[in-house]
Amino acid sequence: MRPIVQSKKLQHVRYDVRGPILVEAQRLEAEGHKILKLNIGNTAPFGFEAPEAIVADIIHNLPEAQGYSDSRGIYSARTAVAQYYQSHGLTDTVVDDVYIGNGVSELISMVLQAFVDDGNEILIPAPDYPLWTGAVSLSGGTPVHYRCDESNGWNPDLDDIESKITPNTHALVVINPNNPTGAVYSEEIVRGLVDIARRHQLVLMADEIYEKIIYADGPVTPVHHHVATFAEDDVLCLTFSGLSKAYRVCGYRAGWVMVSGPKHLAEDFLEGLTLLANMRMCANVPAQHAIQTALGGYQSINELTVPGGRFFEQIKLANRLLNEIPGVSCVEPHGALYCFPRLDREMYPIEDDQQFVIDLLRAKKILVTHGTGFNWFEPDHFRLVTLPDTEVLTEAIGRIAEYLETIRR
Repeated sequence: MRPIVQSKKLQHVRYDVRGPILVEAQRLEAEGHKILKLNIGNTAPFGFEAPEAIVADIIHNLPEAQGYSDSRGIYSARTAVAQYYQSHGLTDTVVDDVYIGNGVSELISMVLQAFVDDGNEILIPAPDYPLWTGAVSLSGGTPVHYRCDESNGWNPDLDDIESKITPNTHALVVINPNNPTGAVYSEEIVRGLVDIARRHQLVLMADEIYEKIIYADGPVTPVHHHVATFAEDDVLCLTFSGLSKAYRVCGYRAGWVMVSGPKHLAEDFLEGLTLLANMRMCANVPAQHAIQTALGGYQSINELTVPGGRFFEQIKLANRLLNEIPGVSCVEPHGALYCFPRLDREMYPIEDDQQFVIDLLRAKKILVTHGTGFNWFEPDHFRLVTLPDTEVLTEAIGRIAEYLETIRR
């Protein structure tokens, strides 16, 4: 019999957050080892529960959630999303501008399948959330990575973006707040990104899933700026967000994409997006009933992101402890749930950062993700999830420090 092989479409697709390192972790667990998994921003295992009002609303609506919904999403959820963006200055947003999906992940893949032709180039930040790179490749496009500048707070290098634009460049992806770096872009940077898209007639794709997780501390409080507010009516902008992180419901899979700008020029593309939405029937209906409740009323995330809140205290502690390790430096994250520290390769002679995290896993039973897994250019970073409580984080980073001491040059 001939071997059954994977599609050639997967040749350049990677998702190392759940790749070989997780397979090794599962092998060790099967042997009886307890692994601390700091590779995925999954809130529930670390004691973060969904707000009671969201759970109650889903339960209340379960009898009416047994059938398919409109392929674009239930009306109340889409209305809530549209009104959310209206309240943030995008007053022209209407219900038909919103598509609900099984998390932002599904919508990224759907949008790119509807948008990308073979060989089209899509600009993606490095480091990135690797689904963007993988989904572009799977759609037949070519991901082109622009550099985010670690020496400048991990802000996008606007000159580097300009230098990588060709006649075949079709879109610019912006991840703000950024995963994995935790950078929150200033108004100046966001305006600069929009200006590049405007001058080169690029579609903007703004991944803003961490928009509510901003750490207010010090004399200058970071502010999240929606890319779409500066795109106005002459740059098509697709804004992605959802409930997973800010509302601690990763497993509910409730996200959305909102379309703004010159929609009359995008009618053909939007027809294709609607076709793909129809083909998957609809998003998970019970979770859609959480969206209106989540976006309206009291926002419990605010308690977690200020001094004294768990998200705040944990990310500040992790950043400080990492910077105390010889040869390790970490730019302070201002948003999201991660640290992305750099290892001095003069001190730590790492040539293969995936092997480094596997060796760390075997030695110390700590699971992190290597930096090249986020399409960073050098094997000198790793991403650490900051969701464990401060006691567990202190122990985990202590183990990392112990391991690094054994390989220090």
